[in-house]
Amino acid sequence: MDVTPNSSYLAEHAAGLSLRERKKLRTRNAIRRATYRLVAQDGYEATTVEQIAEAAEVSPSTVFRYFPVKEDIVLTDEYDPVMAEVLRSRPGDEPMLESLRYVIIESLRSMVRDQPEELYARTRLMVEVPSIRARLTETMSVTTQLMTSILAERTGRDPAELELRLFVSTVIGALREVTLYWAEHDFKDDLFALVDRAITLLRNLDLRD
Repeated sequence: MDVTPNSSYLAEHAAGLSLRERKKLRTRNAIRRATYRLVAQDGYEATTVEQIAEAAEVSPSTVFRYFPVKEDIVLTDEYDPVMAEVLRSRPGDEPMLESLRYVIIESLRSMVRDQPEELYARTRLMVEVPSIRARLTETMSVTTQLMTSILAERTGRDPAELELRLFVSTVIGALREVTLYWAEHDFKDDLFALVDRAITLLRNLDLRD
């Protein structure tokens, strides 16, 4: 499998945003950077939203406007719309599992190249902080719903169809377990190889178009 990093899908997506959206993106990124810096220094529980706001040079209300709860600063990112674009661009006759594998690999490539420190910090906190791990299920359900709706559009299936929902949630759940496993083992394994191991296990679950 070729996992050589290619062009940044996130950068391409950001380049197409309006000036207002780019300003919002800069604010979200500033809040995230401040959070990771403070957490590395003082720990997650000791870091308050007020401290994050001061370090990011915004008000606490601005932090909450972008991230309703503190855990969301760690768990949310800009990749969902990018993943949606990439998934929509896949060949119509490609098996859905292969399409999702491609989207996952390409997103991880961008993260590993463009935001490696954030990726390591995020996955480590997912393992170490119970409230973040609990919130992870909720945030990943948003990604699952988005991927399900796109695959439904492509295949003519009903997005509420049980089999389709189970299929996508299983793949996204596998991604969650891969990232947790990767962090639990101190990032020693090849992340892309772990993804492919998970996909290999799921191949018999693939739904055909």
